[in-house]
Amino acid sequence: MPEDAPSLRLQSLDYSVLQQCMHCGMCLPTCPTYDTTGIETNSPRGRISLMRTIADGELELSKTFSDEMYYCLGCLACTSACPAGVDYAHMFEAARADIEDHQLLDTSERRFWRSLSVKFIFMRPKWLRFIGSSMRFYQQSGLQNLLRKIGFMKLLPKNLQELEPMTPTIQDAFTDEIVAEFESPASTKPTYKVGMLSGCVQDIAFSDVNRDTVDVLLANNCEVITPRNQGCCGSLHSHNGEIELAKDLARKAIDSFDLDKLDAIISNAGGCGSHLRHYGRLLSDDPQYAKRAHQWDSKVKDIHEWLMSIDLRELGPLATPAEITYHPSCHLYHGQKVMKQPSQLLASIPNVTLKVLKEADWCCGSAGVYNITQPEQAKLLQDRKVDNIKATGCKIVATSNPGCHLQIQNGLGSDYCVRHPISILAEAYRNT
Repeated sequence: MPEDAPSLRLQSLDYSVLQQCMHCGMCLPTCPTYDTTGIETNSPRGRISLMRTIADGELELSKTFSDEMYYCLGCLACTSACPAGVDYAHMFEAARADIEDHQLLDTSERRFWRSLSVKFIFMRPKWLRFIGSSMRFYQQSGLQNLLRKIGFMKLLPKNLQELEPMTPTIQDAFTDEIVAEFESPASTKPTYKVGMLSGCVQDIAFSDVNRDTVDVLLANNCEVITPRNQGCCGSLHSHNGEIELAKDLARKAIDSFDLDKLDAIISNAGGCGSHLRHYGRLLSDDPQYAKRAHQWDSKVKDIHEWLMSIDLRELGPLATPAEITYHPSCHLYHGQKVMKQPSQLLASIPNVTLKVLKEADWCCGSAGVYNITQPEQAKLLQDRKVDNIKATGCKIVATSNPGCHLQIQNGLGSDYCVRHPISILAEAYRNT
């Protein structure tokens, strides 16, 4: 390695993190990539061995190692199976950061797309909303349907042809247009004061879920503060090796809320919530933010977790009785360990029949941008998830992460409806 190369983050980790793995193999049956290939290096145990060897200086970073780290979904199913409590996410993010610091996968095309998306658009909320507004015009004007009908998409490069059907439908209004900065229960004095995270993709593609989340919080006697012009939480950056950008976004998020005055900061996106709980570690070396970051971690609550921790108001029925199955997002289930609460909330709706989904906690293949970077493996997982959903006989699937929502909806098609559990709860409260 050149003398002027950046120092390795894997080598700067607390070595006890790297030593946690006992090589027992209990993670192997839970790993989607190992299940596909049966190859040891495609397993959590194999990847940890590689990372530890690099930390020990016995192996240099290489393209082979880089490809392996990006073949991993980062679904964290291995952490739920691990009896030793291995902090796989910490090692995994350090490894990817080393890969990006040393530009081991660098090509002109990859550099362009990462610079445009991760380093530019998702660092600037105004640009993300401008692009969202442009996409909304493209969709609602009929231009999208016209171009699809005349076969224009076939003229695009193959990778763009594959991505185009995944484009989310942009909402008619973004969060700041339909959620006020301060909202309070109309008929009672609030018992709690909470902050609301509006997100980035959640803001432009699922602002209706944000509105539903605020309505459910109001119904449960919470005053809700939703700061204006919120941006990305940094999850996308941290999971893709851009640690310094993730730190910048963490600082901006912390500055958006008065932590001393809030009982909780509410997240309704599983993948974001998992990252949001670790600002303390992310900013541990920042003298200005370290203390506030740990306070932030203690305040962040997933919406399902929060509702089940307070005196939940009784739910009414849905307009039509429904059979629903629930897919837990990986980072909600394995990352945040919010396992039972969403199902418990759905089951508390009087005319909902909740059906068990086989392999419910098995990844759907979305995994952030994994369905873009590893389309073949993502499709295998999507098909497996879709088959299991169809086997339940349910036409409604509940899930609480925007990536999972889009991946499952695209796999199932228009005959099925994918909804956030909180949107279903909001409907039940409106019928109370």
